[in-house]
Amino acid sequence: MQAYKSRAGSSPRAQSGTTLPDFGCQMENHAKHVQPMPLSATQQNLNYVYPQIFWVDGCANTSSSCPSAPPIAPFLPPVPDRRKKTRNNRERRSTGFLVMSLLILLALTGVGLSMFQIFHLEKELAELKESASTEHIPPALEKLIGQKEEAMKKEPRKAAHLTGNPAQQDLPLEWEPISGHAFTSGIQYRDQGLVINETGLYFVYSNVLFRGSVCSNQVLTHIVYKKNPSLPGSHVLMEDKSINYCTSQKIWAHKSYLGALFKLRNMDSLHVNVSKIALVNFEESNTFFGLFKL
Repeated sequence: MQAYKSRAGSSPRAQSGTTLPDFGCQMENHAKHVQPMPLSATQQNLNYVYPQIFWVDGCANTSSSCPSAPPIAPFLPPVPDRRKKTRNNRERRSTGFLVMSLLILLALTGVGLSMFQIFHLEKELAELKESASTEHIPPALEKLIGQKEEAMKKEPRKAAHLTGNPAQQDLPLEWEPISGHAFTSGIQYRDQGLVINETGLYFVYSNVLFRGSVCSNQVLTHIVYKKNPSLPGSHVLMEDKSINYCTSQKIWAHKSYLGALFKLRNMDSLHVNVSKIALVNFEESNTFFGLFKL
């Protein structure tokens, strides 16, 4: 039996002087072929040397038995491919981005549906309020309200605005009831005053402009009063007295305004009085008198 040795210097046992064990089988005119198994590029680059491994063909003679082959050193584990890891990371990132996009889309859809539902509920609530407001009004009350509205449309609001009249003869002051800005609506102008024909709350106002060319510092009085045929005398509603309104001998002017809310009765008449007619400026924008019902 012929023993096959490794190349010189390639086997650790050969270098140490140790005799390799014999293996193989007797062959009849057939040489055994020993093929060294090539190493991978990774194994060749290693700093340390692994023993070479040989692969021996089987016995040519099938009748003879072959001794068991010596143990073969285990192969190194394959080096993991890093490209697969990079591909897996990209796939995971794309999957995570897709999941996040779907979640955001679902959230936006939910918000849109909620807003639409809220808008729909508000619309229904407004319709219910409108229907309830019309259903709970009794027919008699609705008819009365309609009649009152029609009466208010037909009947003008009670009001009057009078402007100054230069053709003054005596007190109380006389007024212009028609021309310019002057008018009367539901109120009668009679005997230099405004006559009330319906009891109620009225806002009464009066404005008088005093002016002069010489400063005498006499007291300027502006009064609004009322009279009633059923009551004796007159009753002062508003009064204004002015002193020290000028300081030199030049031309001067002084305005006096009165205005307040009063409860007036039917047949009450309102008038305006001043301390001296000659000092009153009767232009319609400076001296006027009026009232309106609330």
